[in-house]
Amino acid sequence: MNSRERIRAIVAGKPADRCGLWLGNPHADTWPLLHEYFGTCSEEELRRLLGDDVRWIPAGVYRHPEGKPIFDMQRTGPGHGAAGVFANCEDVQEVHDFAWPDPDYLDFSGVIQQLEQAGDAYRAGGFWCPFFHNVADFFGMENYFIKMYTHPEVVHAVTRHVVDFYLEANTRFFRTAGDLVDAFFFGNDFGSQLNLLVSPDSFREFVFPYFRELTDLGHRQGLQVILHSCGSIHRVIPDLISLGVDALHPLQAMATDMEAENLSQHYEGQIAFMGGIDTQHLLVHGVPEDIKTDVRRVKALLGPRLIVSPSHEAVLPNVPPRNIEAMAEAALE
Repeated sequence: MNSRERIRAIVAGKPADRCGLWLGNPHADTWPLLHEYFGTCSEEELRRLLGDDVRWIPAGVYRHPEGKPIFDMQRTGPGHGAAGVFANCEDVQEVHDFAWPDPDYLDFSGVIQQLEQAGDAYRAGGFWCPFFHNVADFFGMENYFIKMYTHPEVVHAVTRHVVDFYLEANTRFFRTAGDLVDAFFFGNDFGSQLNLLVSPDSFREFVFPYFRELTDLGHRQGLQVILHSCGSIHRVIPDLISLGVDALHPLQAMATDMEAENLSQHYEGQIAFMGGIDTQHLLVHGVPEDIKTDVRRVKALLGPRLIVSPSHEAVLPNVPPRNIEAMAEAALE
């Protein structure tokens, strides 16, 4: 069973020869440390050495003739809290009149080449589609949450434009990529360390109807759907399952009620899991035997529908390479 067959089976809930493994997407500062430790020269060489089953190959680039970004939020400062162009908007027409992105400026050529060179690895792709965060940036996060109550029609209008772009962009990409892609992998962080960022009812009104359009698009293309969402999102996992999510990533192990025991008890057999090996404490401070013990524990709880991976994909330089090695070795046992 090759990697592509293995991960497809795991996500579909079918028998596989072992659990899956994804090293995640290490931070740029982490790669030199990994290469020095493992004696490798390229990302692909390292992934093959450790038995990594997954390649995350996001879709295309946006090439505006004037160099403009996809979404020009016009924020007043860094971070999701900074006010954006619609911070004081009370008129839906102002939203419609905004210069929204043109999908004709998308370029998929480089991505198609990467997909063609992915060998027998499972290919997760598509546009990241962080529409929840994009909309927050257009308002400023606090303004966004307040306007859900004071100006819901404005929130819906902005969300509609953002999601419409992602729907068209992904439709074009998946049509171009064909069977080179296995999964539509996209991300929106719905939780904090302790709880959801807004109430389940607010998600159901302002987020999930648009979310379903994206998952439905992926399934119409014959793709499996993997959602990335950091934080404590256990209160809406049943919603996510009903909305068509096939696999959930990254299982932030130290967030409230996101530990493997709770996920296994409530959702075993209903959804595949990708992640779960703690990057906040364990991978940073543990020793290799600690890592192997925890991987075996998570495998026992969440297998066989499990792809072992760090609980955040952007592995930082504070994670010793020997612990990444231990995670991979235990995953492949």
